[in-house]
Amino acid sequence: MRRLCVFTGSNEGANVAYGAAAARMGRLLAEEGIELVYGGGRVGLMGIVADACLAAGGRAIGVIPKFLMDLEVGHEGLSELRVVASMHERKALMADLSDGFVALPGGIGTMEEIFEVWTWGQLGNHGKPVGLLNVHGYYDPLRTFIDHMVAERFLRAEHRGMLLVETEPAALVASFRDWKPLAQAKWITRAER
Repeated sequence: MRRLCVFTGSNEGANVAYGAAAARMGRLLAEEGIELVYGGGRVGLMGIVADACLAAGGRAIGVIPKFLMDLEVGHEGLSELRVVASMHERKALMADLSDGFVALPGGIGTMEEIFEVWTWGQLGNHGKPVGLLNVHGYYDPLRTFIDHMVAERFLRAEHRGMLLVETEPAALVASFRDWKPLAQAKWITRAER
């Protein structure tokens, strides 16, 4: 694994555990020689993970749309900062640059980003691991809902299994290294319903 994409909030959240986990993730990536790819911001958990990675001697690559740079939230101290035209271009470039995807705590943008790359994996568009860093139980309600999707037969169990969940960065990175992609996407036919 050469590069890992981290999706996370542009706020620090209500619990100091979120920022501490973001810092641990950034340091771990540097220590493991894995480059950070992220949304390019200098604020919130995004800034914490990037600063921790850089402080530990790692490389941090930011990808940010021009309109967010214009609002002065872009991180100017990164190893590399790529300014793109749109959010769509941002997500596509981050996906192309990365060998896996992690969501730390975040808001609707983080949810949208991790669900999109998980969907791309389900469709067979990539064979890269996707995971949640479940800091302080942040993703417990989402995990319950995803299990409900499986129970209601809107999501296959093997596609649920594609989403890795751990509580510590080191455990998540280790599970990424052991992860094997599905051979190919399999769709539920009417006969299987």
